[in-house]
Amino acid sequence: MLNRMLKRKTMFSIVRYYFVLVVMSGLFALNSKADNGPDPVAYWNFSSKDVKAGQLISRLGPDGKFSQRSSIVDTAYGQAAVFSGKGQYIRFTEKFVEPHQKLPRKNLTVAAWVSVDKGESDGGIIGALSDGVSPKGWLLGYDEEVFTFSMASVDGAEKVTCLKGKTKFQKGQFYHVVVSYDGLVISLYVDGKLEATSDVQSGDILYSESAPFEIGRHKDSGRVYWLDGKVQAISIYGLAAKAKWVSQIFTHQESHAIGRHHADSHEHAHETHHSLSYQDKAVASDPLKVIVAPFLQYGTTDSMIIVWRTNQKSKGTVHWGPTSECKNKSKVSNGLEIHQIRLNKLEANTQYFYRAESKLGNGKSILSEVKTFQTAVEKGTPFAFAVISDTQGNPKVSGTLAKYAWAQRPNFLLIPGDLVSTGSVHKQWVDQYFKSMEPLISRVPFFPQLGNHERNAKHYFDYMALPDPEYYYKFTYGNTDFFMIDTNRKVHKGSEQYQWLEKELKKSKATWKIVSHHHPPYSSDENDYGNLWKTNKSTRGYVRTKALIPLYEKYKVDIVWTGHIHSYERTWPILKGKAVNNNGVRYLITGGGGGGLETPGPYRPFFQNNVMRGHHYSMMYVNGNQIEFKAYDLENKLFDTFKIEKNPKSGRSRNGR
Repeated sequence: MLNRMLKRKTMFSIVRYYFVLVVMSGLFALNSKADNGPDPVAYWNFSSKDVKAGQLISRLGPDGKFSQRSSIVDTAYGQAAVFSGKGQYIRFTEKFVEPHQKLPRKNLTVAAWVSVDKGESDGGIIGALSDGVSPKGWLLGYDEEVFTFSMASVDGAEKVTCLKGKTKFQKGQFYHVVVSYDGLVISLYVDGKLEATSDVQSGDILYSESAPFEIGRHKDSGRVYWLDGKVQAISIYGLAAKAKWVSQIFTHQESHAIGRHHADSHEHAHETHHSLSYQDKAVASDPLKVIVAPFLQYGTTDSMIIVWRTNQKSKGTVHWGPTSECKNKSKVSNGLEIHQIRLNKLEANTQYFYRAESKLGNGKSILSEVKTFQTAVEKGTPFAFAVISDTQGNPKVSGTLAKYAWAQRPNFLLIPGDLVSTGSVHKQWVDQYFKSMEPLISRVPFFPQLGNHERNAKHYFDYMALPDPEYYYKFTYGNTDFFMIDTNRKVHKGSEQYQWLEKELKKSKATWKIVSHHHPPYSSDENDYGNLWKTNKSTRGYVRTKALIPLYEKYKVDIVWTGHIHSYERTWPILKGKAVNNNGVRYLITGGGGGGLETPGPYRPFFQNNVMRGHHYSMMYVNGNQIEFKAYDLENKLFDTFKIEKNPKSGRSRNGR
């Protein structure tokens, strides 16, 4: 059930997978809250995992359907969909595009990784553009030599403006093409550089009821221009990206540009990507050392996973046992840098000792210090867990909170996302997250969830040992079921995660049901959901996750843990859009793990019980049908607490006394 554990990948599969996730990380970099970047309304990745039975399954936004049998190929830069130039395109039928109810109108960013094998006079990559007397819509495309963008707006004198880039595309070479529109200026970027601008158009984008939204073709006056090339990823945002953002995106993915100069040699391209991915790799003459100290993952009543990383490929062994002598051994094969070893057939609620050994072929080895862990408790045993979120980029704070939390001896740690600032930067994992959190995560297992700052990067999936598909999963601890959701992806009714969550919640017989995801459905933050210092209009929470609220209420979820907002907030129990005293769902934001602090707005919404600006960690104590909660600040002082008691017969909860 646990993926990537104890498996050896070929060099090509590693590079291919890395490429796909780097593309996602770059595109989602626009969604970085710290950079005030736009939130994607749609994202499509063109890999074998995303194309099934002729359907393009979106990460966000509507699914598409290929007009002909789709072909996904491995290139020197990763997987891509082939558009043959002969009738192959993708159409959409959801209301997202017809009648353009959800396409951005006031501001727009479109980003794509694409290659063109044959130029056209009016080629189309993605868009919905009607020609004729009254043109409407927009189209990211190309002509015989360069990339183009065409658009019509309310104040555009009923004409289409067409921008043309300067870079002449070469056959088979991938380019990062980005277009932004802020209501006044259209900007076209190729490989991170601004190549064209226009201020002819202004105001809202005009859309046509008749022009279909498509990928891979463009209709113009009865003629159809089919894309002849390949597409790896496309995203659409509802805000305008700035030049700095676009440049940073391309810089994070610069291996594409380097790789294109070696398109005639797949092997050379693979080596280029690999060296760029792991700049901290050791050479053969370097001494063996541990660069990520052993930490714990996915602990159960009878198992525990030990993970660590060395600077060279080595043979990993975990020495463990009921005493500090650690007489038992569990091994894996040679040739690994990231070691993931699962200890099985353990006793529930039992203390064990362990230490990790790494050995080279010449016999040289290093042995970590002895640490302890405790297996998960059985159903009737009380337990406690810590919650720390948004540790990103502040090891001094996150390290302090980790020490405070460990002093309380939790059974495990819950992390609702944003472990690092930029998930694609490996040094942040090594030098910031793992190093600062070591006092805690070397003693108790942590159960993480993806935030937007992880950027779906390969490093997250390399280090974490979680049930497939890893970006959502479930675990049980004592009498409580935990449901981990990725709100960077689709969570609306009918989506994969929504259906999975409803199924799991429905069959859960646990006393307590707790959900964790990164983005909060309820938040009083000052400017993430509408600038409350300039207007009273705010969604007061992340719109996408509000789609999950009916599930939480229907299946009596008790608590929803979130992060994203770098402060603390606790709601009253919420039921059917109102604050209640009992039986509702409590939403807790605990985003004070290290990221730059944020401030609540001047308005107190109905749902708000307690709010605090400051770094902090939380503790939750579970004993049968009772829960106690406590939150502590950076000086380890208690600043919030509450109790819940549940009627074991009715399953309904009420505030404790």
